[in-house]
Amino acid sequence: MTWNRDRALQLMHEYTASDALRKHMYAVEIAMRAMAERAGEDPEAWGLVGLLHDFDYERYPNAAHSPTEEHPAEGVRILAGEGFPEPMQRAILGHANYCGVARDTPMARALFAVDELAGFLVACALVRPARSLQDLEVSSVKKKLKDKAFARGVNREDVIRGAEELGVPLEEHIGFMLEALRPHERTLGLGAP
Repeated sequence: MTWNRDRALQLMHEYTASDALRKHMYAVEIAMRAMAERAGEDPEAWGLVGLLHDFDYERYPNAAHSPTEEHPAEGVRILAGEGFPEPMQRAILGHANYCGVARDTPMARALFAVDELAGFLVACALVRPARSLQDLEVSSVKKKLKDKAFARGVNREDVIRGAEELGVPLEEHIGFMLEALRPHERTLGLGAP
């Protein structure tokens, strides 16, 4: 059986009950597809990596940051057993620094760069009056990044490092992500009801 979005979505829904976590994976999928298009790569493959990167997070939390147990190692073992391609497995392992897997492909660097930032952009939108990305400015996002009390769970160093690993200025990366996510904000639970 080959991998496609329907199969990935079924697996993600089987393992993930949290609506917020599902929406995070949708956001990362959307961003990964946009990154693939910009890089001249396969949006389907990159989208699958985005959609599945955290599918095991609820079932196998990893508070100890074990490189070989729990999330994402357990999820990658499940995916490997289902024939998920090895470069895509490595990209998922690479999004967690503690796994020690080099981000040595454009796909792996992109996943790391969009993961934390996607969550942060959604958090920024949720505190706006319209709960929307439509009028969210890059400057506002940068200001919120400096506010350590806001969205405490987002690793600011990973956001900055992600842009650096892509070789683009942080402002440019934020702007690109906003453009990628804006048309899909309903999927992400954003915008006016």
